[in-house]
Amino acid sequence: MTGKTGEKCPISGIWEVVGNPSTTAPIAINNVFPPYKGKAVTWKLIQKA
Repeated sequence: MTGKTGEKCPISGIWEVVGNPSTTAPIAINNVFPPYKGKAVTWKLIQKA
């Protein structure tokens, strides 16, 4: 499952930025996916909350 910066998160959990450099962040359902290092990115769910 993935989401892009600016979209609403469909499920709470730990999300990881696709690509390099990468990071992880806890994002709750209905929160908006944030940018990373000032750029729009794709986030991938790695662990459900």
